[in-house]
Amino acid sequence: MRTLDLIQRKRDGEELSAEEISFLVEGYTQDSIPDYQMASFLMAVYFAGMTDREVSTLTDIMIASGQRVDLSDLPGIKVDKHSTGGVGDKTSLVAAPIAASAGVTIPMISGRGLGHTGGTLDKLEAIPGFRTNLTIEEFKAQVAKLGLAFIGQTPEIAPADGKLYALRDATATVESIPLIASSIMSKKVAVGLDALVLDVKVGSGAFMKRQVDARRLAQMMVGIGRRLDKRVTALITDMSQPLGYAVGNALEVMEVSQTLQNAGPTDLTRLSLELAARMIFLAKVSKTIEEARELAQKQLLNGGGYHKFKQVIQAQGGNPQVLDRFELLPNATGVREISSPRGGYVSAIDAQYIGGACTLIGAGRDTKEAGIDPAVGVILEVKVGQKVESGGVLCRIYHTREDHLDEAAEMIEDAFRISANAPEERDIILEVVG
Repeated sequence: MRTLDLIQRKRDGEELSAEEISFLVEGYTQDSIPDYQMASFLMAVYFAGMTDREVSTLTDIMIASGQRVDLSDLPGIKVDKHSTGGVGDKTSLVAAPIAASAGVTIPMISGRGLGHTGGTLDKLEAIPGFRTNLTIEEFKAQVAKLGLAFIGQTPEIAPADGKLYALRDATATVESIPLIASSIMSKKVAVGLDALVLDVKVGSGAFMKRQVDARRLAQMMVGIGRRLDKRVTALITDMSQPLGYAVGNALEVMEVSQTLQNAGPTDLTRLSLELAARMIFLAKVSKTIEEARELAQKQLLNGGGYHKFKQVIQAQGGNPQVLDRFELLPNATGVREISSPRGGYVSAIDAQYIGGACTLIGAGRDTKEAGIDPAVGVILEVKVGQKVESGGVLCRIYHTREDHLDEAAEMIEDAFRISANAPEERDIILEVVG
């Protein structure tokens, strides 16, 4: 078979067989199919889509391209949580410790931020000394001991996905629903999970801008999980404004500490507790979702999640005192305030603009290889629905360099909408799938 013929058929909307998809993926992974042909195929998928059968096949092939981590010797049902990416989204660092402190076994494989969206590994590495490059053996040992460990995608886990993702990032095909679904599920299944809670973001700060697309993605991933005999639940959640008040890696670690001590933002606390409850329920620690919510709330209030996160930081080489002494975290050297041009109600805060501005000052990256500044970012002083006076502070930019600062400030000013009337309240959790 010829690569060109398969590209043409996919471009024209035809369904490819398992053998044909395997030929493409294995050929690209083994360097017999060049970047320019695979890039053309990815763009064909972006426009023509894939059937559920094709997505399941692609997922299976990417899992089989590397090592499957065997966690069967660990006790309990292994549960993970994954977000499709947002601005200020630090829920993994809140929900996972809460669920682990309730008795859930959580082998968490996490990613890095790209573009305007943040990554869990970047937030963790803002903690001095924190290691995310654990070996598989270290990873398993820590999960066995503490019930929770954070690790990045290793070269052994779904290597075909790692190579394809890098090409997607360089060819504007990251937002393809079939490619997102197969990428996420191949990594999760490869690390030996029994169950998965998905947080599918929708809104200006998410890859999915429309709720109908977020629902399609959620349904596709739940379907893949069901076919592979995994328990999967997806929450579709609002990402039209940043989650919480802090955006930027060290700043978000500070907000995680506050939230785990029950002093965090309402939206972040609400979503994190629901994600933790879903993990507890899928792990069968509680018989009903209502009991799981009560247990998650209890572990927040009694400090169980807070102490669990400290244990994990210690075990992975970091200093757990950073959760009490924020001066131990990277700190910015300058602050610029952004003021409201007029009085009224905050009717919108465009999350993509806020995330883009943070990337400009160094909090995010435009390529996977780029470095980031863990100290910089933005702290909002108001959220949607709150009243602000003329000249009142909307947010503060924490920076370490002056270059791009003016441009970032302009983006942030454009992110805020001030209206005469208060907007309608919108729940952070829009739908549940699965």
